[in-house]
Amino acid sequence: MRELIENFTQHISESIAISENANLRPTNKKINNVLICGLGGSGIGGTIISQIVATDTQVPVIVNKDYNIPAFVNENTLVICCSYSGNTEESLEMLIQAQQKNAEIACVTSGGKLKEIAQQKNYNHIIIPSGHPPRAAFGLSFPPLFFLLKNYQLISNDYTKQLKSAINILDKEENNILTEARTITEKLFQKIPVIYAAANYEGVAIRFRQQINENSKMLCWHHVIPEMNHNELVGWTSKNEDLAVVIFRNEDDYFRTQKRIEVNKAVFQQYTSTIIEIYSKGSSQLEKALYLIHIGDWVSYLLAEKKGIDVTEVDVITNLKNELSKI
Repeated sequence: MRELIENFTQHISESIAISENANLRPTNKKINNVLICGLGGSGIGGTIISQIVATDTQVPVIVNKDYNIPAFVNENTLVICCSYSGNTEESLEMLIQAQQKNAEIACVTSGGKLKEIAQQKNYNHIIIPSGHPPRAAFGLSFPPLFFLLKNYQLISNDYTKQLKSAINILDKEENNILTEARTITEKLFQKIPVIYAAANYEGVAIRFRQQINENSKMLCWHHVIPEMNHNELVGWTSKNEDLAVVIFRNEDDYFRTQKRIEVNKAVFQQYTSTIIEIYSKGSSQLEKALYLIHIGDWVSYLLAEKKGIDVTEVDVITNLKNELSKI
């Protein structure tokens, strides 16, 4: 896992090259909306990209993490099915339903049934390298989503340029990122992380939560600002030094959101002494998101290392899948 995190920017570069060479075709359909289907490490890319392109695309981009697709899906919907293994049962069920709705279908996978179906049906698809835990393949599975949206003329910004800029930033800052991650790890050890971010960075907060769950084998939760100011903030009423607040921040967060964060911190400080602020680097939302994701990935790994546990083991998920296979 350490090597996979170290190779994050290499994965992004490799994925860009694969996506640029993918044989993607245009469609005669008018695309009115987009549904990205995927779960876990395969689905988080959809959550993050839906927020990044929100100010660019003129059609809604919705993410679905269930067995059933929404009723609005029809022949004018682009359905992007994402499954790193290609065998995620929920994603495959959503694919069948999208076929029944005659939706425009595209796929991102490394193999399995999804690759087989995409090739048989001649769907637009981007095949990425296999052999990694899905959560460690984010750098491979995330960039293709931009290329698919670009292929269908749904976005106009140059996200390839932004991805390459993010690579340069992360490579330049790698030592500093690792140093900061070690400091954060010491503060989070034997704590329960409570993760906050501005609403348009919720995908980043979710990614960190998922990595803490799977890599560090820890429970935690996340919320976003300003929504949490209308509910969760009231829940901070009891002193609990087992809690550690982590706030993902950006210099250009909306000014009223930044003021809310400062007020929130004053509340948190009454109930826990551990408050960690992580500031992004970069000039675009994509660059900043990838910076925060990378430092979060390092923290999740270092926590597992400090706890002396196997970072890659997910036996409880494997057991769940085995039980489901009996149905």
